[in-house]
Amino acid sequence: MISNLASALVIAALGTGVASAQTATTRTDAAAPAAAHREGEWRASKLVGVDVYNEANEKIGDISEIILDKSGKVANVIIGVGGFLGMGEHYVAVGYDKLKWVNEPARSASAASDRPAADPATRPTAVKRVLIHGVNDDIVPVEMSRDYPLPARIVQLPGADHFAVIDPSSAAWPEVISEIRALS
Repeated sequence: MISNLASALVIAALGTGVASAQTATTRTDAAAPAAAHREGEWRASKLVGVDVYNEANEKIGDISEIILDKSGKVANVIIGVGGFLGMGEHYVAVGYDKLKWVNEPARSASAASDRPAADPATRPTAVKRVLIHGVNDDIVPVEMSRDYPLPARIVQLPGADHFAVIDPSSAAWPEVISEIRALS
């Protein structure tokens, strides 16, 4: 009987300790981090990917990293510049104090009526275009190239399938390179 009483007291004491520990912790609100920053402050997670423009309002890249100094203040931002489809991009460190922050999208200095329409078919341009199409392409019909909305020269490569025009080991590749060089 004494052992049962001792066991009951130990279990009661352990249960009370656990209950006390559970009630002593405070629950944090999920929205608390959102309220933790004030007007004019930016979250680092929201800065990554922000476009960076020069004084002429031309996009020069986007923020890819944020560098902190020993005190925890932002010293530099790393801007990904150049590249195409994730290749050829290089990174430039810019002092955080050199950036000018605006709370609105970049705008052109010209009036909206002076800008070309968004439809590429209606935009005037002096860019030379060539559409290189494999005659044996069974994925994209040649009619799609013929229906391209902008002026372009269509080159059909005999014996080339859909992937031959992007495969450096294909027999069509020298012709592809020749057509690309002719654009310059």
